[in-house]
Amino acid sequence: MAGRFVRASKYRHVFGKPTKKEFCYDNLHISRNAWDTNLLKVNPEYISVNWESSGGGAFAVIPVNERGKLPDQIPLFRGHTAAVLDTDWNPFNDRIIASASDDGKVFIWEVPQGFTLHTDAEEIVDVAPVSKLGGHSRKVGHVLFNPAAENILASSSGDQTIKLWDIGTGQAGHTLKHPEIVQSLSWSANGAMLVTTSRDKKLRVWDVRQEKPVHEHPGHEGAKNSRAVWLGEHNRIATTGFSRMSERQIALWEPGRAQPIGGFTSLDSISGVCMPFWDDGSNCLYLAGKGDGNIRYFEYQNDKFEFLAEYKSGDPQRGVAFVPRRGINVHENEVMRGYKTVNDTYIEPISFTVPRRAETFQSDIFPPATGVKPAMTAKEWFDGKEGLPNKIDLESIYDGNTPVEVASDYKPPVAIPAPAPATAPVASPKKEPEPAPVARAPAPSVADQKTSISAMANKFQDDEESGNDSEASSFEEISRPAQRQSIIIKSPNKPFPIATTPPPGTKHSPSQVSPVRSPGNVTPSVKHTPTPSAATAAAAAAAATPSGTPIEVSLEQIKHLLVQQAVIISSQSEKITSQTNVINRLASDVETLKKRVEAGSQEQSERIRLLELELEEARS
Repeated sequence: MAGRFVRASKYRHVFGKPTKKEFCYDNLHISRNAWDTNLLKVNPEYISVNWESSGGGAFAVIPVNERGKLPDQIPLFRGHTAAVLDTDWNPFNDRIIASASDDGKVFIWEVPQGFTLHTDAEEIVDVAPVSKLGGHSRKVGHVLFNPAAENILASSSGDQTIKLWDIGTGQAGHTLKHPEIVQSLSWSANGAMLVTTSRDKKLRVWDVRQEKPVHEHPGHEGAKNSRAVWLGEHNRIATTGFSRMSERQIALWEPGRAQPIGGFTSLDSISGVCMPFWDDGSNCLYLAGKGDGNIRYFEYQNDKFEFLAEYKSGDPQRGVAFVPRRGINVHENEVMRGYKTVNDTYIEPISFTVPRRAETFQSDIFPPATGVKPAMTAKEWFDGKEGLPNKIDLESIYDGNTPVEVASDYKPPVAIPAPAPATAPVASPKKEPEPAPVARAPAPSVADQKTSISAMANKFQDDEESGNDSEASSFEEISRPAQRQSIIIKSPNKPFPIATTPPPGTKHSPSQVSPVRSPGNVTPSVKHTPTPSAATAAAAAAAATPSGTPIEVSLEQIKHLLVQQAVIISSQSEKITSQTNVINRLASDVETLKKRVEAGSQEQSERIRLLELELEEARS
């Protein structure tokens, strides 16, 4: 019975729509470094991409609105002495970005005002970092800004530590010591907890201001890298990894629980790492496979991931990034937009859209999104404060106004219909009994049809007008024709009466009715002319034979109708005969096939019996 019901969801029909290549970001030199990173980061204004460059590490910043083929020489963000491994945008300032490098340094950059890649300058000037954060002794593989506190940055290094930086002062306030190299990290929505995965195949949840893990459990058992992402404001964590048989898996965790909720779920046997991305507005988890072109997305509901659909592409991806919800296109019902690398030469946007036709804001699929004002300062965060940043109402963005800020726990109001005014009770009408079903009458016979046709023809007979009527003007008053008595006409097939109304005051007696045996016995003083409501066929026949009387015309019409009826009956009889022949032929074919099948089965039985005898002889 469960398969007969469909789970209700507003995002069940979300589909991914690729972008034409002329609207992608082409002519790129994306880094080919083997470090496991996403290669891309994006915000509503800019895209950062790790760049393949000589003479030290660099990354490029591309304005989102500068689509198409990029110039051969563009300004890069240079300063590292080794390859750039990861970047991350400040969630509260779209022009601030942090970078991590193989040289063990973390740099903070600011995108220049009015930055563009299309410049007429003879020499391309690269962008220099604003500040440098030094403290790691080995390469820095990941950087990630705190989603609730201002200027708080986490960086993980090959020296098996995670440092928490205040980029305003350049100091590392806390250091988390790992027994192994960190493979991924993710903040909780309030910025108080941090989840990490590492090479020792364990999942750890850290209280970063206490500098110790509060939960530590075995994770995916596979030898390849695993990833973890905190599910926004939910107290849940999603991880992707591999089993011992190198199958890709997904799991849902509750902090403090030793085993995943519902166990590990296998996805497929592809070798690429699954990169998880969480959308807190739609409660959807996107899984982008590294090395393949597929992006799966699931909806989190009732403590499990419900599979929605899969975006499939023949172009493999090495890096993927998703834009924050405040940067989506609400006019196109876009709930999420991703950016993927293709062949290390261009970046393709992918729009995930709810297929709806509406010209108004869809508040049910666009709840408020995280805004650009932090919930606390860096000092307050180090002092132990927790909180969620305020959100912005996406309807204000839809209307083209300044974003309206709402509280972090704001819920859109639900429209409640006003109560109807009290009225006096109205007595319900009595329910009338349903009429009994009418039985269908049997089909009329040929004799009945002839009788009905004759009655129809006689219905339109009327008294003859005076001889001067044809010469009178159409505007003159025409006197009423004299009434005549009933006349009975005997047709060659069946007698039928032509009834007329007798004059007033005249007694109807049998002596006043004269039988007419043939049209030649009709009294000349009695004439019949069709009324204006007579059939057009009768008028045409009368015009064609002016010498004939109206009764003769009526008889000719009746004969014509009878001939047509006979033709129709004969054609239907031929059809019935042909269908009967077809049915008989099919029946004979079926009998022939049955005989063939029976004969074949007998032959097969005989053949099997001979084979069994041969087998017995061979055994003996």
